[in-house]
Amino acid sequence: MARRRRATKRPINPDPKYGSTYVSSFINRLMTRGKKTTAQKIVYDALEIIKQDGSSEPLEIFNQAIRNATPALEVKPRRVGGATYQVPIEVRGERQMALSMRWILRASRARTGQPMAQKLAQELLEASRGQGAAVRRREELHRMAEANRAFVHYRW
Repeated sequence: MARRRRATKRPINPDPKYGSTYVSSFINRLMTRGKKTTAQKIVYDALEIIKQDGSSEPLEIFNQAIRNATPALEVKPRRVGGATYQVPIEVRGERQMALSMRWILRASRARTGQPMAQKLAQELLEASRGQGAAVRRREELHRMAEANRAFVHYRW
């Protein structure tokens, strides 16, 4: 248990190009070693590639990809009487966004042989169509929660 006061949630400023807090948060998650301009360039290049490839607006495809990769349920291990059960629980809104962005970035980093902007653009396009590794991860999590629905009464 924390002994200090609860940490305050800092507001996220919208990104300069699209004015979206989701894109800004995505840039922050992509950033490594404090190189924000590099992360911005990668995300903006990926959205530019989507603009050239797709027929729709890149921000709309980005939002659709995030929505398609967003989980509604997850399983948490609970210890009850010496046994550990995987108990399905609903996911909070902030955690939903964090998980979906994390899965999209992990899936795009796992691709090989291309620049990061290209990999990210491909993963966003696939996720917006309901395909790709991030969406598969969400479906797998939902299947696991559905399989363990019998233990939902252990939720607290």
